[in-house]
Amino acid sequence: MDVSPSELKFRKPCTQDGAGIWDLVRETDVLDLNSAYCYLMLGKYFPDTCLVAEYEQKIIGFVSAFLLPQNPEIVFVWQVAVAGSMRKKGLGTMLLKELLKRKACEKVRFLETTVTLSNVASQSLFCRLARDTRSRLEVTVCFPANLFPKSNHETEFLFHIGPWQRELIK
Repeated sequence: MDVSPSELKFRKPCTQDGAGIWDLVRETDVLDLNSAYCYLMLGKYFPDTCLVAEYEQKIIGFVSAFLLPQNPEIVFVWQVAVAGSMRKKGLGTMLLKELLKRKACEKVRFLETTVTLSNVASQSLFCRLARDTRSRLEVTVCFPANLFPKSNHETEFLFHIGPWQRELIK
């Protein structure tokens, strides 16, 4: 699907988006699917640090994030989901940059997220963000596989990006 950025609408999620976000995350087949309740909560309690991308009134992208309570200069990105028809078109990068331009993130200088080795798309996304913002990227083990109750869960690696100059978030 060829869509120009001007045809996309970026907005805060609301509770009514919960089911659509849940469907989008489920369809990725890569991200951990949280309960529908979780996505309802994100829309209700974290709309300033989460973002929905719409095309023709359909949710085609979503990012969930929160500011670290102990350090509001760091935003932790929990999930970035992009509809299959929109992958490899830069929507993930647009979502992250839109998030970082929001008022809630005006003091943010660092981004953190966790990524598994098998999630190559997310690795590429966050490496691209570091490159685009001319930021340092540090990768360390965050949650070893043995911490997860399901034995088949991979180790989650922490990607720490920043600091960046605000004017590079375009």
